[in-house]
Amino acid sequence: MKAAVVPELGAKLEIRELPVPEPGPGQVLVRMEASGVCHTDIHAAHGDWPVKPEPPFVPGHEGVGVVEKLGPGAGLHGVGERVAIAWLGSACGTCGHCVSGWETLCEAQQNSGYSIDGAYAEYAVADDRYVVTVPPEVSSFEAAPLTCAGVTTFKAIKVSRLAPGETAAVFGIGGLGHLALQYARLAGARVIAVDLEDEKLDLALDLGADEIVNARRRDPVEAIRAYGGADVSVALATSSQAFDQAYGALRRGGRLVCVALPADGRIDLPIFDTVLGGKSVIGSIVGTRKDLADVFALYAAGRTRIIAETRSLDDVNVCFDDVLAGRVPARLVFEF
Repeated sequence: MKAAVVPELGAKLEIRELPVPEPGPGQVLVRMEASGVCHTDIHAAHGDWPVKPEPPFVPGHEGVGVVEKLGPGAGLHGVGERVAIAWLGSACGTCGHCVSGWETLCEAQQNSGYSIDGAYAEYAVADDRYVVTVPPEVSSFEAAPLTCAGVTTFKAIKVSRLAPGETAAVFGIGGLGHLALQYARLAGARVIAVDLEDEKLDLALDLGADEIVNARRRDPVEAIRAYGGADVSVALATSSQAFDQAYGALRRGGRLVCVALPADGRIDLPIFDTVLGGKSVIGSIVGTRKDLADVFALYAAGRTRIIAETRSLDDVNVCFDDVLAGRVPARLVFEF
């Protein structure tokens, strides 16, 4: 099978021919149809974060494909069923986090395309318990971005406790941001979109943003405060400065939801303002299997839109360059 492999951290990915993997106990073999490109894949390949993956490995955690073979003991999904392989490759299922509905906080979790091989390949093995069925109304191309960008921003809006009539500021209108904007609107909020590129802000308006701010031309803190401030700021841009701006744009009682993971990420948190202003800072890490099923159901019902472009796996390094240069309107998807 063809696969994109990280040979060593910081190196260009290599397209290699690898043996088709055999599903082990409790696993399924999935023939991939589509795999989205997430900025996390680039962080993984570069070894940007404190916990680093061990090369060689296959990235990818927005994989969608058809189950072709069951390993011993697998049976939750059948051969021929279309499933999604998400960031949460597996978890222990028994710790306090898992049994309380917070499986994404499990300390024994394995992550697709990071600690275990992922979906940048024609075939992948995955834990039968943690793949999620894709409804027939959602194509594999559409389902791929929903499998991470969708479920991550859906969860971010959930944990923000965004209420109808409140104002949400979305910092970074890309693969995640164009979906966060839509989920905030579904929650009944007024939405302010912040980005550096006019093209992405035009997309935000097309998706229903109430206001836009080009942070290259205007101070987003002053601009959003002029609108009355944000009840919720969702930080999706891989820039520490954007996080500081997202916090600064909050009104009293506001909530900053941290999602993006800048390689050198730090936030300067003013304690006096946080305490007297009753502000909250919330970390939001992807979503559960139930969250992803809900994301698919919303899309199948026509409540959200996906903006994505098809690319070839052979062009994986060009895709990474395009993402880093901001040349991608929203999401890129490899189709097999």
